[in-house]
Amino acid sequence: MARAAYLLGIDLGAGSLKATTIRADGTLAGEASHPVATSNPKYGWSEQNPDEWYAALCHAVPAALKAAGIAPSEVAGIGFSGGAHIPVLTDGEDRPVRPAIMWSDQRSAAEARELHEKAGERIIRTSLNRVNPTWSLAMLLWLKRHEPEAMGRVRRLYISKDYLRTRLTGTWETDYSDAVGALMADDRTKGWSRELAALIDWPMETLPPIVRPSDVVGQVTGKAAAETGLAEGTPVVCGSNDTTVEFFGVGANAPGIGAIKIATSAVLYLATRGPSVNPPISCYPHIVDGMYYTATGTNSCASAHRWLRDNMFLPAEGDDGAAAFGEMDRLASGIAPGAEGLLFHPYLLGERAPYWDPLLRADFIGMTMRHGRAHFARALYEGIAYSIRDLLEAARGLGLSFDVVKLIGGGARSATWRRIIADVTGLTVERPGNGDASFGAALVAGIGVGFFAGPEAAVERCVTVLDRVEPDTKDHALYSEYFGIYKEAQAALAPLNHRLHEIVGRADHG
Repeated sequence: MARAAYLLGIDLGAGSLKATTIRADGTLAGEASHPVATSNPKYGWSEQNPDEWYAALCHAVPAALKAAGIAPSEVAGIGFSGGAHIPVLTDGEDRPVRPAIMWSDQRSAAEARELHEKAGERIIRTSLNRVNPTWSLAMLLWLKRHEPEAMGRVRRLYISKDYLRTRLTGTWETDYSDAVGALMADDRTKGWSRELAALIDWPMETLPPIVRPSDVVGQVTGKAAAETGLAEGTPVVCGSNDTTVEFFGVGANAPGIGAIKIATSAVLYLATRGPSVNPPISCYPHIVDGMYYTATGTNSCASAHRWLRDNMFLPAEGDDGAAAFGEMDRLASGIAPGAEGLLFHPYLLGERAPYWDPLLRADFIGMTMRHGRAHFARALYEGIAYSIRDLLEAARGLGLSFDVVKLIGGGARSATWRRIIADVTGLTVERPGNGDASFGAALVAGIGVGFFAGPEAAVERCVTVLDRVEPDTKDHALYSEYFGIYKEAQAALAPLNHRLHEIVGRADHG
């Protein structure tokens, strides 16, 4: 029988489920993914069917094992991650009573406002974060009011990764980071808060036991083995939410280490010793005991990149768009820093941090006859970097400090973009060898089954740095001048954006 020498990480993302197998030294053995559909039954609503998550797992896991060329018995442990805040509510037979409400869903805005007015400071003091429609607390209050019959049948609450895991093990538990994400945790006790649950009259007996992310909570059952291709009896650890394991998996295991995720939106993370509570910046517990991390983000990053590609660098027929992205990167790299005075504000979907203004609009300013497509590509890269610097400056204003940042997400593959981000922010930028949640989930599994003595040992053995970019002093000074204009223009244009919104709104309803 083959020796169990591999780890499996399973991450439930917003659009797909990914399974990754790694070796004991952290190198990739094989990976696979399978799409997951999102339903939008009403404007602002976003739901998924938890049974589709498990179906995706049953496709992705055998494919990942095949890609690695290993037998199921060679997997020593399995770890899970998934989107935070996403509640799955099950009945007495442990079947979901309704689809899962996603973190992006906005239906509970009124309930969030009411909860904040009623007990906002108490919620922040107890569970570290300000209530808004992203957090489970407001979602659950909406459900109690609008779907009382279904809520009357609820016997268990799971968070997304926990529901997936129970399909393998039949057990019921969560970790503390996901309890914080539900906004019903008590940071003093590291358990559930009766006081916060009482705000929405939520029954405590439906809340799962809280364990450590690396705790082995069960084994793959015979039924799950037959459905997934895994070996019966394989140990399964609890895991944590996607941002927690992703941030850990890039080696951010000491205070002052940050990460920038260049994905659909841009997300800025920072590791801290103890909680750093600065709403609306989010705060979650870290994998490392005693540490926490903050997270804040913008609305448009890779989505803005894709928007420019689709409107100015249209891919040839039959091209998946990769060639057009490559052309944008090539052209941007040939333009000098500053794009000859062309500036881009990436507010295509309004903006979250640091302005929290849904009415902001994107723009290119400073255009002249000298500017062509290459300048627009360069200005887009730089505009998103300015937006990231805006997040950094706001965080520094709260007393947070950054030593080095790990750059992750699809945009990190661009050498041009890495250089621009380093020069605009003035920070050393490192690109990890692995930078996704499924890898982090596999590392957590390795801690649980004894591959690593603890989180620090896992990072030391498995996390690598592909390259490092030091900021250029001269270019950073130039970008600082441009950033000043970027900020002035944002402030000057914000009231005009609001007036444009008003005019367009009248036209749409006229």
